[in-house]
Amino acid sequence: MDFSQSIKFFFANLSANKVRFFLTMLGMIIGVGSVIAIMAIGSGAQSLIFNEITSFGTNLISIIPGGGEEDMMPASMMGRVITTLTYEDAKAVGKIPHIMAVTPYASGNANIFFGDKIKNANFLGVTSQYPNVENNKVISGRFILPEEDESTAKIVVLGSEIKKKLFGEDDPLGKRIKINQTNFLVVGVMEKKGASLAANRDKEVFIPVKTAQKVMLGINYVGLIRAKIDDEENAPLVINEVKKLLQCRHNIKDPKKIDFTVRSMNQALDMIGTVTDALNLFLGAIAAISLIVGGIGIMNIMLVSVTERTREIGLRKAIGAKKRNILIQFLMESVVITFIGGLIGIFGGSIFAVLIAAIAGYLGYDWNLVISPFSIIISFTIAVIIGLVFGIYPANKAANLNAIEALRYE
Repeated sequence: MDFSQSIKFFFANLSANKVRFFLTMLGMIIGVGSVIAIMAIGSGAQSLIFNEITSFGTNLISIIPGGGEEDMMPASMMGRVITTLTYEDAKAVGKIPHIMAVTPYASGNANIFFGDKIKNANFLGVTSQYPNVENNKVISGRFILPEEDESTAKIVVLGSEIKKKLFGEDDPLGKRIKINQTNFLVVGVMEKKGASLAANRDKEVFIPVKTAQKVMLGINYVGLIRAKIDDEENAPLVINEVKKLLQCRHNIKDPKKIDFTVRSMNQALDMIGTVTDALNLFLGAIAAISLIVGGIGIMNIMLVSVTERTREIGLRKAIGAKKRNILIQFLMESVVITFIGGLIGIFGGSIFAVLIAAIAGYLGYDWNLVISPFSIIISFTIAVIIGLVFGIYPANKAANLNAIEALRYE
């Protein structure tokens, strides 16, 4: 029996046992589809994170309380409250060459009242330079003035969504709202920015940092300092100067005892890229386990097929088929099953990835559809290899059947 006859024989057998062969292929379909879909979703999520970070600008540096290694998260980002950074630190950082704007951040959560309306939201204590640092604009009224940076002025700028919830289409300028039990005068409304992974600025209100510290929170530290530099190429120089300055201000002589971390956006991207790449690989490996499960299913079905076709095998041997012919026939069937299942899995996994990207785009996320040729090639190749490996035992069992005993089989 030549190769073309073997193929014809396989498809004849396939048409006679459609449901069985489909269930056999299902493991491969799910396995290959899962690997492609998970890798695509992981890459899309990575692109979303990268796009969110770069939307703030690649010429930003962040100063975070708490020391840490260059490739590790600072302790403050792991949930610990660290009080080492101050408003005065931010002012000093703003005098370093190449820094165009700088703002500290002091945040909290509060109930916001206007008339009979109440909204729970975050308030953000910042300075007048916040719009320049974050590329955010005021669309109505004004932002915090430079002379209000060091005062405890009770003025507030509303995020676009907070404005809509409290005032609808009415003009909020000049109106008074309560943040917890303190009255604030509305002086401006920010442009709509949309949701991001870090926060939804549209759902926040902005007050002077000193007001946030002294009036709302009762603290003398800030949770973050962010600065914009004139050119991202100057980031290493600026970071080095910031470290020197803050070490001096904090009286730190041993570099191992530094109580702050300075990161540029590019460093953050590199760190996040390393983490997400490892996570994608880990998830892909988990999904690939289903390929092995599919391979076991193929072996089981092929063993059943050998049992059912014992007389056929005996008859073929009796008319001259060699052990090699039987072995090749059953191996080919196993590989073809995984080949077809792999093709369907590629199509299904790709469709699923497209749907996820479409849903993310509809929800307003900057999600890139990334179907990696690497994931397709690897998952498909592994599927075919698994089909070959798990088909060896049934094929070998069929090839070793004794012709006379096979003909007598009932």
